[in-house]
Amino acid sequence: MVNKIFKVTLYVNNQEESKKFWTEKMDFVIRCDDIMMGEHRWVEVSPKDDETTTFVLYDKNLMKKQNPSISVGHPSVILYTDNIEKSYSDMKSKGISVDENIMSYPYGRMYRFFDNDNNSYLMYCEK
Repeated sequence: MVNKIFKVTLYVNNQEESKKFWTEKMDFVIRCDDIMMGEHRWVEVSPKDDETTTFVLYDKNLMKKQNPSISVGHPSVILYTDNIEKSYSDMKSKGISVDENIMSYPYGRMYRFFDNDNNSYLMYCEK
């Protein structure tokens, strides 16, 4: 029935600032930034090696105006890395806000980081 996860919408305060965060700090690539739908600009970013799953950076205030009943709260998003220490140190060196420590659990290791809108994400590694 479901073949893959296609898009995850992140409601952001400033599309340009969010695009810069994801491309310049997180090393994502722009998959789409050339479509205007009325007053709405459609922006999609994804990890370099994932051409199918993207984050849609959707203007939060525009969505509230278009559909006042929709929740524009932040979803729980977990990203995956195969080298948690490198990922953690890379984020810190780029000035990305991260938790003080990497957390270890029997099933894997993870840490929390924050985007330019102060939304939290988890970075996870099985090792």
